[in-house]
Amino acid sequence: MTHTTVVLTDRLTKRYGDRLAADGVSMTVHRGEVYGFLGPNGAGKTTTLRMLLGLVRPTSGDATVLGRPAGHPAVSGRVGALIEGPGFFPYLSGRDNLATLARYRGLPDAEVDAALDRVDLSARAGDRFRQYSLGMKQRLGVAAALMGDPALIVLDEPTNGLDPAGMADMRRLIRALADEGRTVILSSHLMAEVEEICDRVGVISDGRLVREAPVEVLRGASVLEVVGTPTARLLEVASRLTGEGTVRLDGDRALLDLDEARAPELARALVQAGVDLHRLAPRTRSLEDVFFEMTGAAAAASRDTLEVTA
Repeated sequence: MTHTTVVLTDRLTKRYGDRLAADGVSMTVHRGEVYGFLGPNGAGKTTTLRMLLGLVRPTSGDATVLGRPAGHPAVSGRVGALIEGPGFFPYLSGRDNLATLARYRGLPDAEVDAALDRVDLSARAGDRFRQYSLGMKQRLGVAAALMGDPALIVLDEPTNGLDPAGMADMRRLIRALADEGRTVILSSHLMAEVEEICDRVGVISDGRLVREAPVEVLRGASVLEVVGTPTARLLEVASRLTGEGTVRLDGDRALLDLDEARAPELARALVQAGVDLHRLAPRTRSLEDVFFEMTGAAAAASRDTLEVTA
């Protein structure tokens, strides 16, 4: 399948003094996909997004957005963004804030009402911004990002402050935007949210992009979860059947890298060995499991590098 590249970075780097906020980030985002950008706090997510928007100049490396250098005037009008929370005039209403932005960008008033309707904020559009809840402020920020029919939309924690119903609505909206052919880069700390709506994910840790892949590839194949007693005997039999390094303990559960089709064979072997089998079921790793494995491994590697070079 051929993909149209919307965002392409090549060793994008940003240094602040002795600190590397982004360290050689090379990422690719395709048209019409929701790209989840994940990382712990301080990992370099927001710095990278700001460089894509032309708000921060990279120390080195390149970033291309919609076929032009990041921040190019021809690109800015085709990109909508909500970064680190919305900034609006507190004494103006939601509608008047958007109308001000629309006039500045040369957009018709119809764009304002369409954006308010899309984020379900029309009923409160006449209220002053300072009276809005955190969730309503987020909705208005997303509405501002949607004006002008952007081809690329960058959203930094768009569900922050929303109640469960509002979060579900926002997820549906983001998915609908991609289904319409737009591209969405979503930065979020909610793994379940990313797992539900994102097509591909980039994981950043300590400024480095440690992995970029479709969600299902990151999660990998399912494993067999086994609970039985005595545990030591269970591990011994399972290791003999599946091979060294394919069995690991997670609390009182053994996780086996074994094809689900071999579950009956495993069950028979355990019972014949005198193991009381309490549970045997396939378990698919969550994106959260993978995220912590990746960022933990990356952090450990970074610490090792520092110790070696110190």
